[in-house]
Amino acid sequence: MSDTVEVIVGIVGRAHGIKGETGIDVRTDEPERRFTPGAVLRREAGGSELVVESARDHSGRLLVRFLGYPDRTAVETLRGTVLVVDVDAVARPDDEEEYYDRQLTGLRVLDARGTEVGRVADVIHLPEQDMLEVRTEAGTRLVPFVRALVPEVDLAAGTVRLADVPGLLTDLDETPEDSGPDAAPAEEA
Repeated sequence: MSDTVEVIVGIVGRAHGIKGETGIDVRTDEPERRFTPGAVLRREAGGSELVVESARDHSGRLLVRFLGYPDRTAVETLRGTVLVVDVDAVARPDDEEEYYDRQLTGLRVLDARGTEVGRVADVIHLPEQDMLEVRTEAGTRLVPFVRALVPEVDLAAGTVRLADVPGLLTDLDETPEDSGPDAAPAEEA
């Protein structure tokens, strides 16, 4: 097993102004670390490495200037480039209750009884909360990644355990109200 894993940290967007700055679609929780002056980034598809010359926030958008790309024309050639870095495969965030997306993706999802019900396919970051995209036999389901619904993450075992919440992994049409042992019998015509 490798000691490092390649992660995407951003995608180069359109040029900003005429002095070589470009917008970055940030894909990391640590932009201040990944886009600091002197940071070396690789292109996912290969090619020469890119060195961050400067970075700044502009109205909530990260603008970066790379060494060797002095103007708008030069930096526009990078548009769409996926930027990657190698990170420690077992590193954890500072907060023990936080996880990197790469640590959660692929984990087996267990119900409250310990039965495997699916796998984490992705982590979706929404303004209100993060969601686990879980692939089940019935299809893809979204589970809010909050302790009340996902009380246990066991990286060593490769699992996340869900709380005992009826309907958590089902759609409304999969659990009709008129079914089950307590349902009233259908009337005959």
